[in-house]
Amino acid sequence: MRYLNDMITVVLASKNKKKIKELQIFLKELISEDIEVLSLEDIGFEGDIEENGNSFEENSIIKASVPAKYGYIGIADDSGLCVEALNGAPGIYSARFSGGSDEDNNDLLLSKLKGVSNRNAKYVCAMSCVFPDHKNDFTVVGECHGIITQKRMGNGGFGYDPLFYYEDFKKTFAQVSLEEKNKVSHRAVAMKKFAEKFEKVIKNDK
Repeated sequence: MRYLNDMITVVLASKNKKKIKELQIFLKELISEDIEVLSLEDIGFEGDIEENGNSFEENSIIKASVPAKYGYIGIADDSGLCVEALNGAPGIYSARFSGGSDEDNNDLLLSKLKGVSNRNAKYVCAMSCVFPDHKNDFTVVGECHGIITQKRMGNGGFGYDPLFYYEDFKKTFAQVSLEEKNKVSHRAVAMKKFAEKFEKVIKNDK
């Protein structure tokens, strides 16, 4: 496990700078200021990771295992939308459901649910932590339940947010602010669970 003085260094298995910044802020707020979050590029990994798992959990572990091979604590998440009437689809294929854009994915989802009364759905996020010695590896899962609307509502968010109606808000995720969404989203739930588990592991390891 790599520490820089008393600094805990982790690597988010992503090249998305916004995701990395978000995780760094989150871990600093919930655990300690002494946490540094690096990207795959920061550790010299420039290839693509083949996400060939059969579940969100498997894919997040596959991604988090890459930084661990370099001697770092690896962190990764995998998420998507699961629709009850479609037997959990699009699931792990959420981002590439239609093979096109978010707009195309939304169009396909609406098409598949045309005339279907059961609109129950949930966003799922699996977040994994893999250590170089694999002694304390763990995965947590966060869920957020909602209903798929009959048409797009709102211009915010991304992915399936314009179709994901959250009962407590009486709005879709695309109709609320990012701050509101982040308080209840599947990713927020997973990250809170992750922070609790991560803190215990780090304290025991030190």
